[in-house]
Amino acid sequence: MRKGTSRRAFRLEEHIKKELSRILIEDIQDPRLELVTISGVRLNSDLTVAEVLYTHASDADKREEAYQGLSSAKGRIRHLLGQSLKQKFVPELRFKWDDFLETMIYESP
Repeated sequence: MRKGTSRRAFRLEEHIKKELSRILIEDIQDPRLELVTISGVRLNSDLTVAEVLYTHASDADKREEAYQGLSSAKGRIRHLLGQSLKQKFVPELRFKWDDFLETMIYESP
């Protein structure tokens, strides 16, 4: 996925990240998503796909449960996100585990 580099893409990424965090806390009642944190959003160059990076404060088993919870709630999350965005379209959401912290901790010299 080629990342969008425009000022608009950056502002939209930040807005989506903020709104997704709010939606997970206030609107989604899935117990699998209790400790999920949205750590970043990356939009492609034409702003149609949003890669949502998330972390979970637990073990690998909970990671899969969190992914299943996000996948099952994707439609509802996208609908709620669309209500807060001031655009004609809502980007497709693709959830991806953010392994940046694990990489930094376990692979640093």
